[in-house]
Amino acid sequence: MTSPSFPFPQTMTFNFDHTNVEVLFKNCFINGAGAMAGAFIAVFLLLLLRKSHVNVRYNSMPVPGPQGTIVMETHKTVGQRMFSWPHLLQTSLQVLQVATSYVLMLLFMTYNGFLCIAILLGSGTGYFVFSWKKAIVVDITEHCH
Repeated sequence: MTSPSFPFPQTMTFNFDHTNVEVLFKNCFINGAGAMAGAFIAVFLLLLLRKSHVNVRYNSMPVPGPQGTIVMETHKTVGQRMFSWPHLLQTSLQVLQVATSYVLMLLFMTYNGFLCIAILLGSGTGYFVFSWKKAIVVDITEHCH
């Protein structure tokens, strides 16, 4: 019994091929080690840049806490109105981020080991480089500190 022929030569198992790898679009193939290295670097950088998103600016206000301690109440100052330019920009960036996430998912679903490793390393490196300093936001209405 022969297996059915598909219109694309894509292997649906994890592999480390670097020739005849169809990527995202019909007739868009990676053919050769150099092309795979370029795709690897491009995917890695895409994940790295994805993690370097713009931080929203915050204003902090000191609030007296129990026993004279100070708790910082943080207020968002950008994009608070629904039909403002900052909110429309944030919405556009959200759409771009979701689209990028789906493209990366489709790249991972090629099951090509090189591309999967590039996605994982790019995501990990982006997190390491851009997420080491996080803002601490204290909600003074939260009572489960």
